[in-house]
Amino acid sequence: MMTYRDLYTRLEILYDTREAQAIVRTILEIRFKMSYTDIVCGKVNELSADKEKELEEIMKRLENGEPLQYVLGEAEFAGRTFHVEPGVLIPRPETAELCRLIVNDIKAIHKDADPIVITDVGTGSGCIAITLSLELHNCKVRAYDISTKALEIAKKNAEVLGADVDFEIQDALRLEKKSTDDKIMNIIVSNPPYIAEKEKKEMCKNVLDHEPSLALFVSDDDPLIFYRSIAEYGVKNLKDGDRIYYEINPIYAQEMVEMMESLGYRDVKITNDLYGKQRMLRAIHA
Repeated sequence: MMTYRDLYTRLEILYDTREAQAIVRTILEIRFKMSYTDIVCGKVNELSADKEKELEEIMKRLENGEPLQYVLGEAEFAGRTFHVEPGVLIPRPETAELCRLIVNDIKAIHKDADPIVITDVGTGSGCIAITLSLELHNCKVRAYDISTKALEIAKKNAEVLGADVDFEIQDALRLEKKSTDDKIMNIIVSNPPYIAEKEKKEMCKNVLDHEPSLALFVSDDDPLIFYRSIAEYGVKNLKDGDRIYYEINPIYAQEMVEMMESLGYRDVKITNDLYGKQRMLRAIHA
């Protein structure tokens, strides 16, 4: 027989009490359809043998440090539910802020009647590409990733959420030129790997052990490698007034500005995230 307290206590070796409680409540609410009242009134004790077995398997995965989103198979992002599983990065609130920045910018400067092409480099679960496709009118969205598994997951998310996105295997370090139309506004957006190897010691074990390192880490010797490649691609493919948006590593914010300006971009602007960290960059092609 299990109680709510028994369950969250098992996770306190990994999380503080409040977070452990929140994780267990989320599991019980989403997977077992219990209300908060059900939980505090001891409905956990009334689970069938099969459901109790299922809950025990879930708890073992959580005790092993597996992220809640992978255990549930879903993550909330910008007001929508995305399917996630090992092999794709779990969408973060900071990335939703990047989408909000782009949507607000485009709505302020762009007429709905004019077409726009958005290219999302390193799409992962498809959260950026799908969100922008659904939030902006008269746009064509392309999404690239080097991982076939990520693209499969992203395609399924687009189908479920009703987004029109073209997915394609592309290496962010070897992007292929696409034909452009002088009458079409282009946006490039990317949340590429940006965590330096030296930062690993400060990271949570559940991220290190379970989320894809390919989507997270870059060499200490060249931490801007993906940004530079994408920006150079932009130099060859964007027109005057077209834009690039990045999610960035705050510790390299100044280096990012200098790199973008050295490639000829103008009005390079850094925006803070909800935690007050320099997290988003916008630059305009000159």
